[in-house]
Amino acid sequence: MDQIRKTIENSRKIVIKIGSNVLSDENGAVNRSVMHNIVEQVNDLINAGKQVILVSSGAGICGVGAINKWSRRGDINYKQALCAIGQVELMMAYKEYFGDYGIHVAQMLLTRDDFSDPHRTLNIRNAMFTLIDEGVVPVINENDSVSVDEIKIGDNDTLAALTTTLWNADLMIILSDIDGVFDKDPKANEDASLIEMVDNAEALISEIDIGGTSSFGTGGIRSKIEAASRVNKFGIPMLLLNGSKEDIIRSGISGSSRGTLFLGTISK
Repeated sequence: MDQIRKTIENSRKIVIKIGSNVLSDENGAVNRSVMHNIVEQVNDLINAGKQVILVSSGAGICGVGAINKWSRRGDINYKQALCAIGQVELMMAYKEYFGDYGIHVAQMLLTRDDFSDPHRTLNIRNAMFTLIDEGVVPVINENDSVSVDEIKIGDNDTLAALTTTLWNADLMIILSDIDGVFDKDPKANEDASLIEMVDNAEALISEIDIGGTSSFGTGGIRSKIEAASRVNKFGIPMLLLNGSKEDIIRSGISGSSRGTLFLGTISK
């Protein structure tokens, strides 16, 4: 879609959120080929003169990959412990893959409270700008090992939106395991149509069939639309793409990928 190409080309500061489903394979383990392909595309963006911040899920699945014997334990303490272990594995993978291109990465673990305290928010902003100015890619995630209420699907969409507005980015890209927003649940309806352009994210929630308690609904599509609404109010567009597809961002730059583009509602 030509509008996707123009939006990416015209954006210098880009926040990319990567979902857990993108980074995991059919067995629930880390899909390292997908992860490496995303890093390759981020390197392309950097070489094109763009600045990139990653908001990456995946600590949980990386934890399971490291200590699989805990994978079926539903106790919150084990979930937090898996995230603590997995965060190390996640950052090691990013360090290795970005290191192939001579790029350093930095970890930032945040909670909602960090964005409600002015002093902490200022410190986050200063750290972001310093890292970016020095050519380092910040990798942001929820601090799941201490944020009990944050261990649930979709919260990193909100975290990405908060990061985007705090950094005053030009574009937020969410890489999910779906092609975009559909007018109805595509898993249950063969005639579902992809909505390629949205000019009012807030109104969209009431206009489409999100699916109630289905996996389509609770799997994060609502949180993605809400995240789009949050950044659109600041005039920042959001692009939802299927990150599990190889070279999806490159395809967006070439104008050949399909997704959902949420337009900003005010001019910057």
